[in-house]
Amino acid sequence: MSYRIQLSEESSGGLRAELYAICKVTSQLVQGTSGATPTFRDIYTDTGQRQLKFTLQDDSVVLEPGILSYAHGRLKFEVIQQQAGGGGFLGRAMRSAGTGESAYGTRVTGTGEVWTEPTHKHFVFANMESGDSMLVDDKAYYAAQGSLRLSTHQHARVQGAVSGNGLMQPRLDGRGLLVIESPVSVHEIEMLDVPAGETVTVDGDMMLMYTATMNPRLGPLVRGLRNSLRSGEGLVYTLDGPGQVFLTPTHVATGSLA
Repeated sequence: MSYRIQLSEESSGGLRAELYAICKVTSQLVQGTSGATPTFRDIYTDTGQRQLKFTLQDDSVVLEPGILSYAHGRLKFEVIQQQAGGGGFLGRAMRSAGTGESAYGTRVTGTGEVWTEPTHKHFVFANMESGDSMLVDDKAYYAAQGSLRLSTHQHARVQGAVSGNGLMQPRLDGRGLLVIESPVSVHEIEMLDVPAGETVTVDGDMMLMYTATMNPRLGPLVRGLRNSLRSGEGLVYTLDGPGQVFLTPTHVATGSLA
């Protein structure tokens, strides 16, 4: 038997997001004192799977394609389509950015509950304030409140096309609730607060998201082909402050070190 246990929640306006752990439940016989009637107690074992529930009260949420499990209530569903080259969004549809393919999303509007498919990924909830702008890793976008404006940021440097991070990234502007899919738990995410006049250089695979004020550049760590080969580094991001960068330094190819 499986059971869902709530781990965290975040709200904004008429939208509430809740994160659940899926656990296996088994019963264990407990022998009491002499003459007492034996009882059973439930043992919960975390399967490592996570599931999200969105509760809407006259609000809306835009979901990454393919994550819906089930929903109920007075809800309206729309497929949103935008062109990749002209303001598109939604990370997984943007992997082939620049090919002219379309990006899609599912907008759910109204009052009711929406459950997403179980996954072994981790999730981060964030409430963006008015005036905030965030660039998200192209595999990290999961869901966002309808009040947020989603668009595509196009990097000026062509080198980004071969860096493994793509020419384009989802960009979010405005006020509302954002849900990010992460390869590591929220406790492993490191936030760097970069002041004006300073820079941060990072492998793009370690970067989850960053504020749009940072104007990233994509290129080799050192100039010159020979120097690049000697450094052993490929193309990296260089971001100028001020701004904030959210990193996943414990994430490696096989997953989190934790």
